[in-house]
Parts: sequence; structure tokens; C-alpha cells
Amino acid sequence: MDLTKEINKIKEDFLAEVNIVKTSKALADLEVKYLGRKGEMTRILRDLKNLAANEKQKIGSLANQVKNEILSEIKKVTAVVKGETIEEDVDISRPGHKIEVGHLHPSTQVQYELEEIFKSMGFMVLEGPEIESDYYNFESLNIPTYHPARDAQDTFYLEDGNVLRTHTSNMQVRTMQKYGAPVRAVFPGRVFRYEATDASHETTFYQLEGLMVGEDINIGNLVATMKEIFSGIFNKEVKVRLRPGYFPFVEPGFELDVECLVCGGKGCPVCKKTGWVEMIGCGMVHPEVLKFGKVDPKKYTGFAFGLGMTRLVMLKHEIDDIRLLLSGDLRFLKQF
Repeated sequence: MDLTKEINKIKEDFLAEVNIVKTSKALADLEVKYLGRKGEMTRILRDLKNLAANEKQKIGSLANQVKNEILSEIKKVTAVVKGETIEEDVDISRPGHKIEVGHLHPSTQVQYELEEIFKSMGFMVLEGPEIESDYYNFESLNIPTYHPARDAQDTFYLEDGNVLRTHTSNMQVRTMQKYGAPVRAVFPGRVFRYEATDASHETTFYQLEGLMVGEDINIGNLVATMKEIFSGIFNKEVKVRLRPGYFPFVEPGFELDVECLVCGGKGCPVCKKTGWVEMIGCGMVHPEVLKFGKVDPKKYTGFAFGLGMTRLVMLKHEIDDIRLLLSGDLRFLKQF
């Protein structure tokens, strides 16, 4: 066959085949067929050395032109099929792969539930800084530098004199200074203590502080609010008890305990074998704290409470080790 006709025939055959290519693999096979080491155009170019000088120039020019056209077409088609799936390998009868969808951490779930309960009772939900000044974390809560209560809240001090807050009570005075009285607000968030870790203690955990200040607020309002919280979060009646407790920023102060829901009051590591879990430190806001918040203690009274959200999560889901909540172990977290 005349070489000119043969080269043009190769071009026609290539264009016919490339027009029906659907996958990258098929396109790669086609490139090998025409431009590979034993390909059609490679053979023509290799045989040029056997031609006469005048024929070599003419045929060589045409062969290189067709080779470049083939390369250009392959480049265009590559862009089209680059993201394809190989249809011949798809079995539509096979079940698909499950798409994993994340979900909220159990601590976040409980926090959102609590926020909804408090919002239904007219409380604002406010956030505060985790890095706090000594003034708002201690001084303004009636805990001066020399006060022994600081020993019970040993914390992490930063080089600039600030601390990692030991409780969300740091928002009490901030809220009164900003909103005055009357005011109702809760402050959920992460807090830090320099603790020895065990089944019921961690260096990082979550609290929800609550504050209500107004005229004629009394302990009855405090008790009614606490009962509403626990009936809402556990969706059932739970046993509680009040014990006298001391907190510098309330007077009088109480400890509110809940019967352990992990062991049903029989005793376990979570409740330290007592059958009860301390859930809330609470009481009537100390007059000195009201003064720090620029609220007149002769006109207004109020109550405050600090709820351990992490312990509440443990009770709600019957978790017997607080360290599991921050472990990052997906085997544990996927249960919720």
C-alpha cells in the first residue's frame, strides 16, 4: 500500500476508535495501539530510514503531522474521561456502602437539653471566657487571695496572671454588671482543675452555672427550679437530698445530691460507694457578690447554683468512668 494512503488510513481508524472511548483504560490502550513501541505510527516512522531521500522528507512530514494530531486528540479525550467510573466493573445489584454520619458528643447533647429546659423557664444562655482573670474567677466571688477556699479549686495559672477558670461561676458578676437586676441566666461551659484523675475526677470537665436575681427571691424558688431541672433531664422522678454546704459566694449554701442512677443507690465507683452523687452546689447569692455586680443587696436577693454537667451525663447514660468522655474512643462514642 502507498505509504501516504496507509498513514491517512491509520488516522481515519484512530478517529473512529477514539470517538467511542468511554474510559481512561480504553484510551490508554488506544494510545499504545497507535503510538506505543510497536504501534502503527511508530512502525511508519521507524521504516522511514529505508526510503529514498525525497520520499523520506515527504512521508516523514506527513507521519509527524498525523502523530501530533493523534496526541492532540488523546489530550482532549483524556480531559473528558478523567473522572469517569469504569462502567463495565459496576455491579448494580450489589449493596452500596454506608455513609458514616457524625453526631453530637453525649456531653453536648445533655448541654443542649439543659439549655432548652432553662430557656423554657425564662433564663438566658450566656457563654464566658475559659481564660479568666483572678478577679472574676475568685475575688469578685468573695474568695480573696488569702481565702482557704482557693485550695479546693487549685487551678492552672498562666504567665500573665490569668487562670483557666475553675467554674462557670466566673460569669455571675459579669452578668450582673452587664444586665443589672432582675436577671435570669445560665452559663454552660468547660472548666479546669488541677486534679488527680480517677473514675469520677478529671482535669477538664463541664459545668452549668445558674443565676437568678430579683426582688423577694428565696430558697423555695431555688428548690422548685432544681426539681424542674432533674425531672426534665431524666424524664422521671429522682431522689434528691439537700445538705448544708459552704461556698464563699452564697449564704446560706447547700449541697444537692442525686441518688446514683448507675447503681440505683447501692454504691459504685461513680458515687464512691455512697449511693449518692453530688450534683449541685447552690445557695442564696452572698450580699458581697451582689455588691461586686453593682446590685443593691438591700433591694434584691437571688440564688445561684453550679451543676456538674459531666456527672449528669454519666448518670443519664450510666457511665462508670468519667475518663471515657474525653478519651476520643469512637467505640465508646458511637453508642450515643
